[in-house]
Amino acid sequence: MTLDRARLGRSFAVAGAGLARAWATQPNLRIEVTVGLLALGLAAWLSAPLVPILLASAMVLSLELMNTAVEAAVDLASPQRHPLAGTAKDLAAAAVLTASFCAVLVGLVVLGPPLVARVGSWLGVA
Repeated sequence: MTLDRARLGRSFAVAGAGLARAWATQPNLRIEVTVGLLALGLAAWLSAPLVPILLASAMVLSLELMNTAVEAAVDLASPQRHPLAGTAKDLAAAAVLTASFCAVLVGLVVLGPPLVARVGSWLGVA
């Protein structure tokens, strides 16, 4: 099997264009990236494991991009309001919400104990 570098380059260019478009048009994506970077910074500062934070952030961002794709496809396929179109959009948004909730839980489990210990040591409690 040979590597078609031109095809691979086009694939990366198309994916990059999609990411740039999402960044430019989706404020929730920008918020989620910011929160993810803050969580990673906090994990680094606390010397907590980075991998769970990276994975949770990646899941939220990936589902946000899929939600955006579903919304665009539904809008193209059904420009008029339709109950099933609304259901598809609602379910895609629910996937992002579920991942976000789980990411918060991961953050609490991974970052909570070292953060409580750090704050406790500042206050002379620990």
